[in-house]
Amino acid sequence: MKSQYDIVVAGGGLGGLTAANRLACAGYKVLLAEQHIQLGGLATAFRRRNHIFDVALHGFPDGMRRSFRRYWGKAFSDRVIQVKSIRFHNPQYRLESTFDTADFSRKMVEHFRVPPEKVNGFFARVASMNYTDDQSMTTRELFQEYFPGRTDVWRFLMEPISYANGSTLEEPAISYGIVFGNFMSQGVYTFLGGTDQMLEMMTKELVQNGVDIQLGCRVEQALLKEGRVEGARIDGRNVACHALVSNGSLFRTAWELGGRENLSPAFQEGLEKVRPSTSSCQVYLGIKPGEKLPFIGDLVFHSTAPEYDAEALCAPAPTSRTFSVYYPELRPGSQEYSLVASMNARYQDWSNLTPEEYRRRKELLVEDALSTVEEYVPKIRSLVEYACAATPLTFQRYTGHWRGATFGTKFEGLKFSQELPREIPGLFHTGSVGIIMSGWLGAMNYGVIVANEVDKYLTEQEA
Repeated sequence: MKSQYDIVVAGGGLGGLTAANRLACAGYKVLLAEQHIQLGGLATAFRRRNHIFDVALHGFPDGMRRSFRRYWGKAFSDRVIQVKSIRFHNPQYRLESTFDTADFSRKMVEHFRVPPEKVNGFFARVASMNYTDDQSMTTRELFQEYFPGRTDVWRFLMEPISYANGSTLEEPAISYGIVFGNFMSQGVYTFLGGTDQMLEMMTKELVQNGVDIQLGCRVEQALLKEGRVEGARIDGRNVACHALVSNGSLFRTAWELGGRENLSPAFQEGLEKVRPSTSSCQVYLGIKPGEKLPFIGDLVFHSTAPEYDAEALCAPAPTSRTFSVYYPELRPGSQEYSLVASMNARYQDWSNLTPEEYRRRKELLVEDALSTVEEYVPKIRSLVEYACAATPLTFQRYTGHWRGATFGTKFEGLKFSQELPREIPGLFHTGSVGIIMSGWLGAMNYGVIVANEVDKYLTEQEA
């Protein structure tokens, strides 16, 4: 690590990786400092006993293909493939979909018996939404306007998005509509080769473009001179720079890197009211070499809750789960099968447990996943060679996200993320905020937006 750079990027999630790459391609000397021993943030993979598990590769919109091509290159966009079998199993319906506008519209008309004009009007409304629109209408009010009292339709439209970013019926309708509209364009996609392949390709691209990548390095504080960033303290060492881009938690970025004493009272008061979004639990199941999983779909939304219930989605005793099934076709040349169960969760339900209670709760997560999968693969227990669980505490440990928030902040957080450079010139934030900037597409595009702001700031400083 050198003693001086133009820009330090703190954190190697998708937003930080993309911002670093864009700024390096613009000619800046960039340091990417990641506190963990590997890149990716929540879009990463890990290996246990020769099994590779993808942490966050559960599907992204078709817009990711365009973003990959524009900001990383054709080799990346060529690896975007469609996930074609998405299944919904709950007490209200059992359906299979390709998760695009045409198929969803057909299901709503033919299965749920919703008048076509209502369906078309709803999708047109969603397609027109923008994050600068009025925020007063909630998603519940939007659904009630088009599908009054139809909780089965609400569940069909809402539950997958809640899994994806922790949103509820009480969030602003535009935060739902933008995310849902992105998926509805062409369906759900994934990265051929898995997250590990993507990160390997990104690392090579970053190095080729001149980014200095340092792993196991924690950015502790922004160094200021006359209120502006002039460096960063990294593991006790001062490194000079003209701008610091944080890809970490919004709260840690403002309070720790920036320092409460450097923030205006109004900004501090507003940030204190920003609500962190929820966290997650995951269960990773590795299948024995030589054994196979039958095809049960690529994504399975399984719930035993009578109706859509945001509180039940996060409850310690799971009633709703997403199963992502990884077949060998995802990693050409591999014969490996694995399965990841994801559940929304609340940090406070895990943070005060004794070590024994914590261990037992993790065991129950694994048992719940196995019992549920038995409905689709009766002999799953005899096929699984390795199983482990992650909790909000796991995500807090590896990412540094406050309260282990896997979905960043609620919608109001976006304003404070964008206004941070006005409080502390030279300090920028890119990360999961405002719900719409979470997930792969949102994170990558927000990295581009922030990179452009950094370039503008430095250009103005030189002038």
